[in-house]
Amino acid sequence: MIQISSNEIITLVASFIWPLTRILGLIVIAPPFGNNAVPARVKLVLGIGMALLVAPTLQPLPKVDLLSLTAIMILAQQFIIGMAMGFIIRVVFAGIELAGEIIGYTMGFGFASFFNPLSQTRSSAISQFLILVATAVFLALDLHLAVFASLIESFRTIPITGTLSFGFSFEKLALFGESIFRTALQLSLPVVAALLIANIALGILTRAAPQLNLYGIGFPLTIGVGFLMISLTLPYISVPIQNAFYGGIDAIQSLSVTPNSLNPAKPQPLP
Repeated sequence: MIQISSNEIITLVASFIWPLTRILGLIVIAPPFGNNAVPARVKLVLGIGMALLVAPTLQPLPKVDLLSLTAIMILAQQFIIGMAMGFIIRVVFAGIELAGEIIGYTMGFGFASFFNPLSQTRSSAISQFLILVATAVFLALDLHLAVFASLIESFRTIPITGTLSFGFSFEKLALFGESIFRTALQLSLPVVAALLIANIALGILTRAAPQLNLYGIGFPLTIGVGFLMISLTLPYISVPIQNAFYGGIDAIQSLSVTPNSLNPAKPQPLP
């Protein structure tokens, strides 16, 4: 008769619950998995399936009571780590969405806004179009699998421990926020530059012929030039979007604190 001690049962449950918490933290935050259009049951099944695969490969876990304060703190740590990784992917999508907002407002197309289920706010039509293109690129290049691979690798680089240290750098996470503006500038610059030239030409035209109706000519012209530039740059837009996603995946992989940056002092154990 097989006998299983209570300590072995606690270890088995902990080896499943703690990685599941980190995985669900990423799935809840990271697009497109965190979209409200994805049913919660699908997210839960995906998280459970990944946790079952990860659990046998984990390093030795801290032996603590699952109902103790230490176990609750470990649970919170894993959820924060997963959310931090999902936040990086959301930052990339936020940069793409900001590029669409800049293009839309420069075209005079800012009034055409719709509800965005991803950000739970209203965004312009151009912004939602770029988000759809980015999601297609993200899935077509199997970058979602790369994100999951980085998440699974994080259990080796950021192991589950019973210390107060989270195991990753909040500074790196904060500095990655600048990629929102870098991505937005790279994607919107060609269209914004063309619209700037068009506006300068309109200014010269109105000075040469003041009797022209600037509003009657300007709005159709800027909208037409904007759509023309979007159609011309669309075949090449996948390259900067792909680079932005690769940068996000690299940021996830580099979140762990390197040994040189660790405090030489012994980490303080949880109560």
